[in-house]
Amino acid sequence: MAKILLAEDEEVLRMLVVDTLEDEGHEVDEACDGEEAYELIRKNSYDLILVDYMMPVYTGLELIQMVRKEHNQTKIMMLSAKSQSAEQQKVLDTGADYFMSKPFSPLELVERIEEILKCS
Repeated sequence: MAKILLAEDEEVLRMLVVDTLEDEGHEVDEACDGEEAYELIRKNSYDLILVDYMMPVYTGLELIQMVRKEHNQTKIMMLSAKSQSAEQQKVLDTGADYFMSKPFSPLELVERIEEILKCS
């Protein structure tokens, strides 16, 4: 299926998302902070990057800005509890393609990812 990077500092959520996506047949790399995510992005090609807003080293916004400078075609979805419309717009203006509010159900995440991948 797709090669996906998950950049999320909350270990339990990261494990849940990785297990869910792997059960759907996706290949998933994971990073626990923005720096590790950026290193993986520089080494690998991804169909989709899922990125948390608040992470150590580089925030999700900083990571998106760095990715957009080098990998403009890669789809990016921000996962965040900061769900106010102004924050969502800031994320999209920074270069994310999609925004999903936390908390979310695994089924909701899978459905959204399938939609994104079909449009790619």
